[in-house]
Amino acid sequence: MSRIGRITCLASACALFACAQGQTPAGAPAKIIVTIGHHYGQSPPVLTREDLIVTEQYQPLRITNVVPLCCTSAALEIYFLVDNCSNCEPGSKFEELRRFINAQPTTTLIGVAYIRNGRLELAEKPTQDRARAIQALNAPEGSKPASPFSALTDLINGWQAESARHVVLMVSNGIDPAPRDEFKDPAADAAIEAAQRAGVAVYAIYHPSADYLGADSSKIYSGQIQLAHLAVETGGEAYFLGFGPLPSLAPFLSDIADHLANQYLVEFLASPGEAGALEEVTVRSKAPDVELVVPARVWVPGLTTLHPR
Repeated sequence: MSRIGRITCLASACALFACAQGQTPAGAPAKIIVTIGHHYGQSPPVLTREDLIVTEQYQPLRITNVVPLCCTSAALEIYFLVDNCSNCEPGSKFEELRRFINAQPTTTLIGVAYIRNGRLELAEKPTQDRARAIQALNAPEGSKPASPFSALTDLINGWQAESARHVVLMVSNGIDPAPRDEFKDPAADAAIEAAQRAGVAVYAIYHPSADYLGADSSKIYSGQIQLAHLAVETGGEAYFLGFGPLPSLAPFLSDIADHLANQYLVEFLASPGEAGALEEVTVRSKAPDVELVVPARVWVPGLTTLHPR
């Protein structure tokens, strides 16, 4: 059974034309990246317009194009964002991250950034030079505990918008040390909104601090919830097994690579509103046993923005 993903759209030229004619637009061009998730040991299907259904408030939307993101359309930028608090036995795992970098296609640019004391530090901007990216990727040494999500927001907001796909691979425990609601974190919600506006997918790998055995288990659990919430809402995935460090990152990095190799740009016509907002659109597959991974919402410019009076 397909997993339903909720997404939203980006209004553009058709809405402008309709507004100029003084008419309600029939639809605004929109686009979103759709990922084929787990395909249960079988080769992933090749998706076409006939295989997908896009709806908004239960109303079907017209799909205008489906572009496989491979070959000349495969441009991708990945930022490795490492939380310096996550310093529990990281050595061999970071060697796995370095192998993952070397295995990326030549069309992929790699950037490296750190979260130190809750602040963003850029170590290497997205580059094709694998040696430079690997040299910039160092294991965390530990720092003052702080929420990792404000730094993620800063990274996304400072990332230059372009045609390439943007992905963050975040290594963190997800913990905000300040006392908060166990299931709600305003900083995480702000990061999710920034990612959805910019079309950035976040893949979160849980990795604890060295003192996790003596830490408050409810804090660890809350951090994992926020990482999972962040990933699912932005069209990525979160990976963790219990409260301890993952025994190996290799199977999860393989899963991420599989996701990135099976993505599509889906273009369709949506209903624009007067003001810009994060809206929800549903995407599902007609094919059986196909899991689609998509962001929950995407920013939709309003008609007043597209066609100011």
